[in-house]
Amino acid sequence: MKIMKPALLCAVALMLGSTAAIAQEARSYTEGAVESISYIKVKPGMWDTYLKWLSSDFKPLMEEYKKQGIILGYTVYETNEAHNPQEPDLILSVSYKNMAAFDGLDDRSEPVAAKLFGSRQKRSENAISRESMREVLGNRVIRELILK
Repeated sequence: MKIMKPALLCAVALMLGSTAAIAQEARSYTEGAVESISYIKVKPGMWDTYLKWLSSDFKPLMEEYKKQGIILGYTVYETNEAHNPQEPDLILSVSYKNMAAFDGLDDRSEPVAAKLFGSRQKRSENAISRESMREVLGNRVIRELILK
C-alpha cells in the first residue's frame, strides 16, 4: 500500500502535466469571420425583377446593417450555370465578425429593417411577394479558419 501511494501520485502528476501541455499546445489556426450563405434559385422570367429587388431593398438594408456594425459586409454571387434544378443561380453571403454576432441579432437588426421598410406586417407581405421571384434552396453558416 505504501508503494502504491507514490506510484499513484506520480501517475496523477504525469496526467496533469500532459493535460497542461495539451492545453498549452497552440492550434494551427485562428477563428475568423462567419458567413451566412443563402442559395437562391431565381424563377423563370424573374431574373431582372429579382436583381432589381436586390438593388432596391436588399442592398440598402445590408448597407445600413454595415453602417450600424451589425455585419461586416455582404456579397452577391452569380453561378456560371445551374446544371440541374437543385443548383442555385445566385448565392447571397452576409459576413459577421464571429459566431457571437448572432446573439441578440434580431434585437439589433429589427429596428433597422423597421426604419427602412415599415411595420412587421408590411415586411411580411414583401417577403411573400419576394418568394414569387425566387426559391431559397438552402442556407449555410460557415466560419473562416485563418491558418498560422
